[in-house]
Amino acid sequence: MTPLDAAHAAMERDGAEEADRLRFFDCLADGEFFLLLEEEAVGTDLKPRIFPLEDGPVVLVFDLEERMAEFTGGIAPYAALPGRVIAQVLAGQGVGLGVNLGVAPSQMMLPPEALDWLSGMLDDDPEEMEARPVGFHAPGVLPDRLVDAVLGKLARAGGLAAAAFAVGVRYEGGATGHLMAFIDAAPEAEAALARAIREALAFSGVEAGMIDVVFLKGDDPVAGQVARVGQRFDLPVQPRPERQAPAAPGSDPQRPPKLR
Repeated sequence: MTPLDAAHAAMERDGAEEADRLRFFDCLADGEFFLLLEEEAVGTDLKPRIFPLEDGPVVLVFDLEERMAEFTGGIAPYAALPGRVIAQVLAGQGVGLGVNLGVAPSQMMLPPEALDWLSGMLDDDPEEMEARPVGFHAPGVLPDRLVDAVLGKLARAGGLAAAAFAVGVRYEGGATGHLMAFIDAAPEAEAALARAIREALAFSGVEAGMIDVVFLKGDDPVAGQVARVGQRFDLPVQPRPERQAPAAPGSDPQRPPKLR
């Protein structure tokens, strides 16, 4: 049972809610998948194997290499890519996505419209704003679904920040809300961390307004105020690699793969 299998089963069970469907798509976006190719990749140029089905063309992905091998019956060219990258490069192409077809309980067909929707959810970048906090307080009881979504996102953000705290906040002018404060975040990771919190809120199914995100240094007095009243979220410690491995196609967001 893979995480995708579990998310699919929750979505398909009797009494499933919209939040279960959102969690499945969140799992699809965050997971790594093996995309079947027509031929071996050349640099970042990929030629997916397209299957012309009655309902339209589809490409196939699998969440385990063993499942892909079971489907193909042997060795086949493939590219290992994050689900979000696959959705974003297929969006608008009129191509569907077959997931684990014939080899797993999570098998399903996603029409082009579903990929367009998922890509739109992932492309919705956070907005930058300026506001002056004048007070912090405990965030109260956060919905379990939101906490789980945040934990899931931060579990994949090891090494990008020392910690994060969720707090209630009151701004100059009287506005109130919730704030996620990252402590000692790597400057190059700030945009990704802000996007992760936005996605956690969007895919949790919790109908809330928004969560603001701020980045603080550990020696900032405000960081101490936040730590005293906030709910702490720890990020995994990222081990330092001994040597740099070649980047896989699609792993660099500034150089997405090119599908031919």
